[in-house]
Formats: sequence, C-alpha cells, structure tokens
Amino acid sequence: MLPSDIDPNCECDAMNLAIHMVDVFGAGRLSGNPLAVVIGADTWATDEMQRLTRWFNLSETAFLLEPTHPEADYRVRIFTLDREMPFAGHPTLGSCHAWLSTGRAPKNEAQIIQECAAGLVPVRRERGRLSFAAPPLIRFGAPTQDELDEARRLLGIDARDVIDAAWIDNGPGWLGIRLASAQKVLCLDPIRNWPGRIDVGVIGPHAKGGDAAFEVRAFFSNHLGAIVEDPVTGSLNASLAQWLFAAGVVEDNYVSAQGTRLGRHGRIHLTRDESARIWVGGETRTHVEGRLQNL
Repeated sequence: MLPSDIDPNCECDAMNLAIHMVDVFGAGRLSGNPLAVVIGADTWATDEMQRLTRWFNLSETAFLLEPTHPEADYRVRIFTLDREMPFAGHPTLGSCHAWLSTGRAPKNEAQIIQECAAGLVPVRRERGRLSFAAPPLIRFGAPTQDELDEARRLLGIDARDVIDAAWIDNGPGWLGIRLASAQKVLCLDPIRNWPGRIDVGVIGPHAKGGDAAFEVRAFFSNHLGAIVEDPVTGSLNASLAQWLFAAGVVEDNYVSAQGTRLGRHGRIHLTRDESARIWVGGETRTHVEGRLQNL
C-alpha cells in the first residue's frame, strides 16, 4: 500500500502498472545497484512519480513511458528521492532491460534509442550486456580552489592526496577526484552531513592483474542533507571515462569496480569505439516482477 499522501483521485489504471526490480551492473546476482522500473504510468503527474520514488526509497526509480520523439523506442523519466534527473546511468540500462523483457523490439536492430530529459541516448546489446553511449558533458574543466576545498573537506583528505580534479558533469553534477590508488579510495570515510548540494566521484587505480583497473566511489547529499554513497553509478563512470581518455590516463578499454565498501560487487565495462565515443556497459537482471496494488 502506498503512503496516504498519494492522490486518491489519480486517474491511472492500477491493473496496467507493472513493476520490475532490476539489478544493474552487478557481477553476480543481487550484487549491483537495484532499480525500480514502473511501466504504464503515462498519465501520472510529476508529484505522483516523486512520491512513489520516495516510498520505494531506492537511489532512483524509473518510469517507462511511450516515446514522444519519432526516433525513440521508449521514453523514461528518472527520479531520485528529491528530484527528477535529466539522465542517469543505471536507470538507463535497467529501463532498457525492462523494456526488452516485455517483448518489445527496437526500430533499429543495431541499437535501442532511449528518450529522456537529456535527449536521445543510444543503447546497444553486445556480449550479453547492455551499454549506453556516454552523453556529452554539460560542465567540465578544473574546479575553483574553493570548490576543490569543499570536496576535500567532504572526503577528509589533504591537498597532497589529490592527483587531479575536474568537473565531469553529465547531468547529476559530478566533480571528479583522482587519487593515487584504489586502496586510498576504499579508505575514504567522508563526513555524514553536508549543508548544500554536492556530488563527488572518486577514482583510483588497482594494481595490474585483477579483474578491475579502477575503484570508484560516488558520494552525494540527499534532500535531508545526509551524505549517501551510491552502490554503482553509470553516469559517473561514463564521465570518468571521458575524463581519463581525454587526459591520456587510459588508452584501452577497462573495467571499474564500485560498491566494494557497501558489500556490492559492481563491475562497469568502459569501451571506446572507432569514433572515440565512450560506451558504458554492465549486467542487468530482473529479480522481481509484478504489479502495483491499492493505488
């Protein structure tokens, strides 16, 4: 049953509201970032979607809708607990997975086209995984000293710990921080509360020979001012890859690990094609499927 603040006069048809719980980017079952995908809520208002998202209490909930763009196969609206996002990575792959699982077929077999607030996002199927094309950055370049100092205070690190820093925002607002090693990333113990909006992604290299080249962690403030760590973050890994390739830090395709400190086993596959476009891929699995009741 939904909270009492859901509008009882909502005209949506509960019998047509399907719910899929999809695990995204997990290297095995129940090891990635869970996503709720709601199908059939085309008549829902924005505040109804936001309330249901808060009730699920996941990092994000996606609403799979009919497309409005002629080139798109489907449309998705993505919500965090306090706002709608123009784009996010694990909701993109999870929504595409749910859409395909209903038996639908894309207009073009070569790729699926997702419509979202950030525009059209291509998704392709390869090697048993879904991958989305990294969207362009909307903010990039070096942070100011004050911005970098804020991120350091959040993370509890000294200036000498930062190898490099850059704005790598493709929608959520990410500021990227490079550390010297994966171990330094795993040892981070950020403060628990923050007075404003902040989104910081941290990356450091693993020793060669393992199944992942880098360790990634993502920290952001929620609507209550608490600092939250995201289990596995497609948007951040997309913009980190764009940054690392552009800076010459990496030259070949690689895999990132994320969620380790949270007991997850996230693995994100980053590839660059012949046109230098970055693709972000991972495993997707439906663990729960049913219908929303008592709306």
